[in-house]
Amino acid sequence: MARYTGPTWKISRRLGISLSGTGKELAKRPYAPGQHGPTQRKKLSEYGIQLQEKQKLRHMYGLNERQFRRLFDDAGKMPGVIGENFMILLESRLDNLVYRLGFGRTRRAARQLVNHGHITVNGKKVDIPSYRVKVGDVIGLREKSRNLDVVKDALESRNHLPEYLSLDENSLEGTYTRLPERSELPAEITESLIVEFYSR
Repeated sequence: MARYTGPTWKISRRLGISLSGTGKELAKRPYAPGQHGPTQRKKLSEYGIQLQEKQKLRHMYGLNERQFRRLFDDAGKMPGVIGENFMILLESRLDNLVYRLGFGRTRRAARQLVNHGHITVNGKKVDIPSYRVKVGDVIGLREKSRNLDVVKDALESRNHLPEYLSLDENSLEGTYTRLPERSELPAEITESLIVEFYSR
């Protein structure tokens, strides 16, 4: 199954969350897309609620179904709570951490920076967005990529740096200092519903 490349605002309105992180999608039209969007009040089944929660998280991180399921299976092999492990694995992806550091305005923009070879991990170029960053790894921009306008704009508009990351503003290098805690991850996601969905 290919990655969704259509309009993200439509998906945001259908799922009821802001995928861009700006909230603009829901400010103007806070209802589902389509002709019957404003009047539609369909009661979801238990399965429908679980599926919707899974789709929220999948679209939030921009994964296709196969990648998403593989990561969930990896989380099940780790000690601890599956749902929390899964969220931590998603957060540890390189494209997500590039976004969290503020090098890209959105996860899509961050993924493009990685794909185009602008990002380094521990001084070596890495162009795989799904690369799993380990605690202590240093994420930086290649020398020739530090003056990119998109990066400058993204850094200027960044308003929050998670506590599990540290950023050196001069060298534009960020360190993944520790694994995130559940309270630092998206609060609008109920990961137990996703665990129930895949446990059916």
